[in-house]
Amino acid sequence: MEALMIVGVLLFSLGVASLFVPIPHNENKGLSAGDVHIGVQVRHDEKVSPIVSAVLILGGVGLMVAGSRK
Repeated sequence: MEALMIVGVLLFSLGVASLFVPIPHNENKGLSAGDVHIGVQVRHDEKVSPIVSAVLILGGVGLMVAGSRK
């Protein structure tokens, strides 16, 4: 039962963190003409959908409740 509690705490923590911490994403864009190549690297910071965060939080709470029962 203690394993359910640990997994629940991890899921809950990830759910709360995903509400506030953006995930960085790098994208390479370029243009090639003959032997010349010009490239630019663009960085985007994207947040996870609030629905995904809510599912993680509710799943974590559910596992913590299930792990606390004997």
